[in-house]
Amino acid sequence: MKFGSVETANNVFLAPMAGITDLPFRIICKEFGCGMMTTEMVSAKGLLYENGKTNQLLSIDEIEHPIGAQLFGSDPKILSEMAKQVEQSAVDFIDINMGCPAPKITKNGEGSALLKNPELIGEIVYAVANALTKPLTIKIRKGFDDSNINAVQVAKIIEQAGASAIALHGRTREQFYSGVADWDIIKEVKQNISIPLIGNGDIRKPEDAKRMIDQTGCDAVLIARGAQGNPWIFKRTVHYLETGELLPEPTFEERAEVILRHAKMLVEYKGEYVGIREMRTHLTSYVKGLHGATDLRRSLTSVETYDDVKRMLEYCDARLKELL
Repeated sequence: MKFGSVETANNVFLAPMAGITDLPFRIICKEFGCGMMTTEMVSAKGLLYENGKTNQLLSIDEIEHPIGAQLFGSDPKILSEMAKQVEQSAVDFIDINMGCPAPKITKNGEGSALLKNPELIGEIVYAVANALTKPLTIKIRKGFDDSNINAVQVAKIIEQAGASAIALHGRTREQFYSGVADWDIIKEVKQNISIPLIGNGDIRKPEDAKRMIDQTGCDAVLIARGAQGNPWIFKRTVHYLETGELLPEPTFEERAEVILRHAKMLVEYKGEYVGIREMRTHLTSYVKGLHGATDLRRSLTSVETYDDVKRMLEYCDARLKELL
């Protein structure tokens, strides 16, 4: 897929998820064939006031290209100034999140709350697009709630204001992540804009990606929860889209190898105390679907050190062999 000066190797992308898609996890996803990604969501106001944690979220590795910095906010002036500042870094594009449903974001009129104010969306996109030399992309949802399904109207405004691509999640803010994503709205938006559209929602296996592309005509797919504990989904989906062949699911040994690497990277990046505690969430996702996974997850949530992770994986391997 191509938008502005950015060209991707494939059309299977990683969606940003707070607390999940940090630098170590993104590197792993890239190594498994992810075509494009962005940083975790970063507050434009946090950047303005030089919040140290905010700046850390923007750290990227050279392997990640093409990668964008995802910002959020509601003030056109602050967003345009911070976007201009961030584009001086090694990122390839700027993305603005107008789809986050979290109450702490929407209560400030940011994230998906912007969908209630299409005029302000136009002002933000115009201000940021005109401040940048690199491409601008926007992430939106179907609408704020069932009474306000306005993705087509908003997408047209975003295109006219100067954005280079749009990512659309087929749920309303009111739904959060429940229910079923509406792929029909993705199709409708695609038919009403000329810039690339990235579809998002309910892609948990390679076949889902193909169905979305076939049904909606979207230019690429954005995988979120389907990638948690499952970086293999990128390699498997790209291969399936190209050949129609389904590669096998990873074995436990393959999972264990990636888990240890992931844990080691988190320890190096954030220190053992923070890194391993953050790894607990990833661990439960990595073993999801395995026979006896409930018991395994209970054991994995107690790890405190990298050595604990190694011991637990050895225990899990032995336990799985007993269950087979």
